[in-house]
Amino acid sequence: MTTSIWVAVVVVVVALAAVAYLVLRQQQRRSHLRERFGPEYERTVAEHDNRREAEEELLDRERRHAELDIRPLTEESREAYANRWTEVQERFVDAPGFAVTEADQLVTAVMAERGYPTQDFEERLSTLSVGHAATLDHYRTAHEISGRAARKEASTEELRQAMVHYRALFEELLHETARGR
Repeated sequence: MTTSIWVAVVVVVVALAAVAYLVLRQQQRRSHLRERFGPEYERTVAEHDNRREAEEELLDRERRHAELDIRPLTEESREAYANRWTEVQERFVDAPGFAVTEADQLVTAVMAERGYPTQDFEERLSTLSVGHAATLDHYRTAHEISGRAARKEASTEELRQAMVHYRALFEELLHETARGR
């Protein structure tokens, strides 16, 4: 009888240890994702039916991002892009809508040269969320204003804000020197 009690106690302890391990692992994963994705973590959770699905999507983004050949710009490219940005900003005075469109194209060009996929806006957001979560909302806002500008529905102040938002991501992409930062 005492042997069966000891076996039961050992089984219960092992089961509790396994549950504790799984809970700890899940908390570590969640903490990692929150730190890595910042506000994008909460946005993704809100878009899914449950937290587990959202976290799986974020982990999938990390896996896809790891497969990319993201590389820093050469000093020459960095300088050329910086000069082009200055020209775009100067054009803003006379043609703000056109300048915002150019800013979007310039950000996309930098992304392409760095090795990011650029075919689809949602794909760009997904890929950028892994390493640029802090500036992702800037990019979303700029892109939304740019769309309204194309339909002639954005004010000059909104176009100015779009330029500020594009610049935040542009500067980050321009000066990032290593894969993980």
